[in-house]
Amino acid sequence: MVDVERKDEIRDFLISRRAKITPERAGLPNYGELRRVPGLRREEVAQLAGVSTDYYTRLERGSIRGVSDSVLDAVASALQLDEAERTHLMDLARTANTPSSRRPARRPPQQRVRPGVLRLLDGMTGAVALVQNGRSDVLAANALGRALYGPVFASTAAARPEVPGQLPNQARYLFLDPGAGDFYPDWRAIAATTVAMLRSEAGRNPHDRELNELVGELTTRSGHFAALWAGHDVRIHTTGTKRFHHPVAGDVSLQFETLHLPGDEGQTLFTFTAEPGSASENALAFLASWAASPPTATSDSSIPDLRSHARPGTPNPGKTEHD
Repeated sequence: MVDVERKDEIRDFLISRRAKITPERAGLPNYGELRRVPGLRREEVAQLAGVSTDYYTRLERGSIRGVSDSVLDAVASALQLDEAERTHLMDLARTANTPSSRRPARRPPQQRVRPGVLRLLDGMTGAVALVQNGRSDVLAANALGRALYGPVFASTAAARPEVPGQLPNQARYLFLDPGAGDFYPDWRAIAATTVAMLRSEAGRNPHDRELNELVGELTTRSGHFAALWAGHDVRIHTTGTKRFHHPVAGDVSLQFETLHLPGDEGQTLFTFTAEPGSASENALAFLASWAASPPTATSDSSIPDLRSHARPGTPNPGKTEHD
């Protein structure tokens, strides 16, 4: 039997996607009749997918075990799912079809960043670089990454209080630290993307205890998070532009790229660079110089000292030197 929670997840995801597709968008005739649902009816999705209404209704109720990939592809096409949504549907089906004996441990072991990856980070002196897992835990960062993300590293809200010395969690910072809106000028867009990424991770690893605890905590403590989580949106985050308002460097706009580390499941390398000749490139260079200077060089007491989070080689339980 598929877990009840898993059935609810499948049901809510399919219903949320169905509600987004109008008959006109799906290429179906609309005779102007009053509709009780905001999007397509179940029978209309079934028609577009080439299955019976009863069969699709069972799918939408979470009875997805044993369903073939071809049927899931047809449903995904009928609902006009994008790449992230299609992948999420396949993940839901895959984990629903995984026998209980093959499911991962409820609490996964602490993730380690390989020494070779740490050396790679340290060698990237002109770019911001950090490694995160699917729960948005920061696992490691280079010196410039610690300087840029100083407010996140310094935040007491970003780390779990019961785990002293833990590196920060980006989602906790976004939704629990009142300063996040100042640090991220595009807070609403970043918050939506972060929740969508966590939703995707939940599809891949539904039995990750730490992820479930994080979602439960944020749902309870943040109305913004709860509202976004209820939307069931998913997203693949690969490249784009991110803006920061840094307490030392000021306004910075950086292009980011992501690289999944194939030898380290669930770990992603994020890099941020500035457009050559731009004000952001100058700001990033200033930040690197500031981070490398002695703490006494800053005379403005109103600026928090973030360099303890920017020095390379500073011991930290989250940045492990051994496999």
